Amino acid sequence: MGTELTLSSQSLPNRRRVLQIVGAGLALLSTTALSGPAYGQLEQREEFAFDFDQFSARLKAMAAAPYEKPVFDLPASFTGLDYDAYRLIQFRGDKAKWAADDLGYQVHGFHLGWLFGEPVRIYEIEGGLARPMQFSADDFAYYDAAVEKAAHAQAFPGVAGFRLNYPLNKPEAWDELISFLGASYFRALGRDNVYGLSARGVVLNSWVEGAEEFPRFSEFYLQKPQGDEPLVVYAALEGPSIAGAYRFVLTPGSATVQPTVMDVTARLFFRNDVRELGIAPLTSMFLYAEANRAGFDDYRPQVHDSNGLLIERENGEVLWRALDNTEALGNSYLWENNPRAFGLYQRGRDFETYQDAGAHYERRPSVRIEPNGNWGEGTIRLIEIPSKLEVDDNIVSFWIPSQPILAGSEHEFSYRLIWGDLDPPPDAAIAFVAETRAGQGGVSGVANAVGLRKFVVDFQGGELAGMPEDARLDILATVSSGVVRHSTLSKVAANGVWRLVLDIEADGLEPMEIKAYVVGGGRKLTETWLYQWRPNHEV
Repeated sequence: MGTELTLSSQSLPNRRRVLQIVGAGLALLSTTALSGPAYGQLEQREEFAFDFDQFSARLKAMAAAPYEKPVFDLPASFTGLDYDAYRLIQFRGDKAKWAADDLGYQVHGFHLGWLFGEPVRIYEIEGGLARPMQFSADDFAYYDAAVEKAAHAQAFPGVAGFRLNYPLNKPEAWDELISFLGASYFRALGRDNVYGLSARGVVLNSWVEGAEEFPRFSEFYLQKPQGDEPLVVYAALEGPSIAGAYRFVLTPGSATVQPTVMDVTARLFFRNDVRELGIAPLTSMFLYAEANRAGFDDYRPQVHDSNGLLIERENGEVLWRALDNTEALGNSYLWENNPRAFGLYQRGRDFETYQDAGAHYERRPSVRIEPNGNWGEGTIRLIEIPSKLEVDDNIVSFWIPSQPILAGSEHEFSYRLIWGDLDPPPDAAIAFVAETRAGQGGVSGVANAVGLRKFVVDFQGGELAGMPEDARLDILATVSSGVVRHSTLSKVAANGVWRLVLDIEADGLEPMEIKAYVVGGGRKLTETWLYQWRPNHEV
């Protein structure tokens, strides 16, 4: 594996979700496929034929035309809302769209206002025909008399996004299943999950020289399912450099299958050259765990939505890149050829791991991305942004295709998103990384070299779990710089895990990539553990 490393000095959105948008520069000044005049001046056809190919052709034609930034005249009574005032506006359950159609899904709208100042158009498709889905002020409970009066005193400007409710956990309860709100962000849940990480339609030039571009989903088409058909959502994406047609085929979790599955097709058309295109991007939060908790004065043992980037390579090798959060920006570029899967995972499904009775980090979903077809050579990029607060979504990952992205080009990517617990199966052949710990290297109770650090990796499950304590096993550990001064591997009698301990001495202040796994009987017995140690910026 070639790795290039660089280092640079529930219904309503929660505060972390907000700061994710603000911190990313999403002041809602982005883009829309409804270019030109103010949104309220555009005509909305009552009914028209719809299919994905024609939809894609329209987006391609948009990308060939000069981009015009739209103008939205949102009433001041909405734009003046703060976070708490916006949360008081809630969609009324008795006004849910499709509730009377017995389709298995209900549609709720997100109100415009505060940071969400760009309306989206939402259509429903039935029998090949698309019709506007109408929303009004009567669909919302305002819990603020002044805002309610203002909302009813003017033409309703539309909604900022939508969510789909579904009996995910109990037959009689309409739980939120998936939501689309803000730029190209969306997120979903498996059974018994609570919201954590988010996905995005695309990433353009994230944390590279120059400004990042935030295209947005501006139109949605919801195809009414018939019988046992899955629900299909189409979306139009546009920004100054890109237009795109998306199709999402949704299969919710159930009583027998925990994860929710989304099959995604993205047809992308480019107005301009793009320095770095990110496909299947995920955004999450990692504050601290056992390897970096010394810098946080908090009663909870761990705080994170995800704690590792998992990569399943073309040859079946599984890599686990444990996440980190230090005082300096971390960038990892991991070259791959036709990866089977990759994604951000949450390992640790016990309450005791987090001790947070409100946030329930043990219930945050993992997301696995499975490319469809031959993606060829490319790079999985992991960005770790320094953070001291759990309100920051400071982890970003995505696929970068090897081919240059040039103006006038078009590209199609198809992949599956799986949202759920995604724990390693009990019959897995190889052991998985259960925990990563770190601390001062050397021997406890005596003075040790300042540049010496101890890394402790617990491997659990697989064939390794059944091996005796005296099994003949070998450690394969490498570092990109510095020296591995000491290594041991032993079975922990208290819980049955095999514990790998590495004492590593840095030879400078540059970031160091560490790689380790266990072999025995001529075969690999564990996942490949990866970690980036930044000696000069450890928390």
